[in-house]
Amino acid sequence: MNTETRVESQAVSASSRPERWHAINWRKTSEAVRKLQVRIAKAAQQQEWRRVKALQRMLTRSLAAKALAVRRVTENRGKDTPGVDGKLWSTPKTKWEAIFDMKRTGYHPKPLRRVYIPKSNGKLRPLGIPTMRDRAMQALYLLALEPVSETTADRNSYGFRPMRSTADAIEQCFVVLSRGNSAQWVLEGDIKGCFDNISHDWLLAHIPMDKQVLGKWLKAGYMESGHYHATGAGTPQGGIISPVLANMALDGLEAVLESRFGVKNTKASYKTKVNYVRYA
Repeated sequence: MNTETRVESQAVSASSRPERWHAINWRKTSEAVRKLQVRIAKAAQQQEWRRVKALQRMLTRSLAAKALAVRRVTENRGKDTPGVDGKLWSTPKTKWEAIFDMKRTGYHPKPLRRVYIPKSNGKLRPLGIPTMRDRAMQALYLLALEPVSETTADRNSYGFRPMRSTADAIEQCFVVLSRGNSAQWVLEGDIKGCFDNISHDWLLAHIPMDKQVLGKWLKAGYMESGHYHATGAGTPQGGIISPVLANMALDGLEAVLESRFGVKNTKASYKTKVNYVRYA
């Protein structure tokens, strides 16, 4: 009996017991997923991409990972914000049943619900709100993608990464600016419409995850004022996995800058001409 069949047989017998949601041992569940994530990261470090793919498939089919994905989307700040279907998972029954409804076969994400939130400059930022099921699927596949993204990430990238924060980015700025031979200027850059303009072709060619699922997310489109809008580029702000996709698209920029500007040889010491700190 293969993994998929084993999971399906468990679902048939377990799906009628929604009270089991409260009985889940989250420590053991997290530990099981963590072990698989470590194996994925090690395979990525060794550039064994066929093994990465196999381990990712194993993780996204596991009940433990599905349970963690459901818990994430039902406990975060957006748990009371529905997608286009108007559904929320607010009871143990809906949460438990959601675990067994997360299947790759026959999966078709719904369009995002477009909303706008105010920015600090008075303008509005568009957000795409996925359905609960689509959020959980993104959270599930993020569990499999993040071990790779963290392994291959730029050294001085700090935004939307686990165990990194604004404070870490500020500290790195202090480190590179506090030396006696430090640069005298700080150049702040902002990529206009970064999330909205990332190439779908690039993402499908370079992001190490299930291409079929990723392609469906990218082409899901969005609903606004009762009208459907197709999406030909970008990864929508509002999706759980979108920040990681954006970070992976920007990874490599640090190496390009170092290669372009290199190191300046002074009598005192070698120093980097350009220090790069990214916080998106």
